[in-house]
Amino acid sequence: MWSADEIAELCYLHYRTRLPKQGKPNPNREWTSLAAVVKVESAFQRAVLASPGNLQVTKEVVAMGTGTKCIGQNKMRKTGDILNDSHAEVVAKRSFQRYLLHQMGLALSHQQCSIFIPGTETGKWKLKPNIIFVFFSSHTPCGDASIIPISESENRLSKLVTEDDAAGQSAECRSNHDHLRPGDKRKSEKMASNHIIKRMKTDDDGYFSVITEDLAVQQVSVKQEDETSTNSAEMQTANKETGLGRPKVVDVYRTGAKCVPGELDDARIPGVGYHCVGLLRVKPGRGDRTCSMSCSDKLARWNVLGCQGALLMHFLQYPVYLSAVIVGKCPYSQEAMRRAIIERCQHISFLPDGFLAQEVKLLQSDLQFEHSRQAIHEVQTNSKAKLVPCSAAISWSAVPEQPLDVTSDGFRQGTTKAAIGSHQSRSKICKVELFHTFQKLVTSISQEDLPDTLRMKTLETYGDYKEAALNYQEAWKVLRSQALPGWVKNAKEYLQFT
Repeated sequence: MWSADEIAELCYLHYRTRLPKQGKPNPNREWTSLAAVVKVESAFQRAVLASPGNLQVTKEVVAMGTGTKCIGQNKMRKTGDILNDSHAEVVAKRSFQRYLLHQMGLALSHQQCSIFIPGTETGKWKLKPNIIFVFFSSHTPCGDASIIPISESENRLSKLVTEDDAAGQSAECRSNHDHLRPGDKRKSEKMASNHIIKRMKTDDDGYFSVITEDLAVQQVSVKQEDETSTNSAEMQTANKETGLGRPKVVDVYRTGAKCVPGELDDARIPGVGYHCVGLLRVKPGRGDRTCSMSCSDKLARWNVLGCQGALLMHFLQYPVYLSAVIVGKCPYSQEAMRRAIIERCQHISFLPDGFLAQEVKLLQSDLQFEHSRQAIHEVQTNSKAKLVPCSAAISWSAVPEQPLDVTSDGFRQGTTKAAIGSHQSRSKICKVELFHTFQKLVTSISQEDLPDTLRMKTLETYGDYKEAALNYQEAWKVLRSQALPGWVKNAKEYLQFT
């Protein structure tokens, strides 16, 4: 048996006991975000996700990440030795890939303790059927999932976040009620005249902007077919307070993630019309724009392509999917989560064999992360010190050698300018390090035992190996063309390292 609270509690315990003080925030003035991947294993095949009351399962944290930062595009490197995106969700996912590479190494050396078993194709492996993976995040993912309706009752209770305070919060959703600056008003007016915006209608005849592929003008009720599962926690609270069928929505929580360049932009109208929902977004930078897509967008992608990435797909018959996504105690909307992670991609067709848009379980825990922005703020209510996001990111993987990594600005913490580019400056989860781990797997196998995609081919660069994972690349092409057309792709020059 497993529940959202049990998964959250396990992750918080792991954070407290297995991660060092180095890289954690100073609780007097700093906060951070936490994410993890938990392996859930049962004694019976395919019974794990259902988890009936009498089923015994073992739960183990196999990857963990903390962090709230991204590097700007001007700091990106063609050598693959810097972490572009250090948001907790991405650090956890890359730490998970490191764990999967280690488990694939165990499988290739015929060790039964591996999570993988032989597939039906030569050189291919698949996940044991009694194992699933659950993703945990202490906060709602930045981007589309963080655009959460705020009811009138919540609005009265909530403390408003000022513009200055909000500037450092790229990793957490936030509410911001101050008026538009003159430039924003002009931009908003221009938006209204240049684009057709589809809007969600709220019960009080207000509108909640949403974009669809064809941008057709259409009124869609916020209410979904299955009200019991889609009503957000805060909406349910508001219903109890007011005794009404539906609360009056007066605003939305804001996300710091910006709409992708060249695509439709937010209207920035005060209140519920501030954001357009359903859009692809990039994480904000400090002056220098980033090329990192929002965590909402990345989770939507992982929900179709899996978490293993292109390289590991050479060895896998099926992608490694997440069975559930659990969010800790924070502003949360089931409707926004479902829209951002599932619904934007659920209509796609003609995916290659083995790939499928997943109906991932979306759950929330009632347990708060001790170093979340909200928790630190509650403790430091009387302090005059400004709360800032922690600059470090921690990566942890369930691997025997150097499981832990603490980074800052994309490199190992403590790296001097002179040391940048050295082996010692690299995180264990940067592209080039994961690539070298993958290459060691390839060279450990005889030619006849290699999968078809790696046999008798001249592959040299990181980009070569990624492109050679044909079914993964085909699935990604289908997903981009049908659901995520504005995705910001890194130029090929950033993939040509060896």
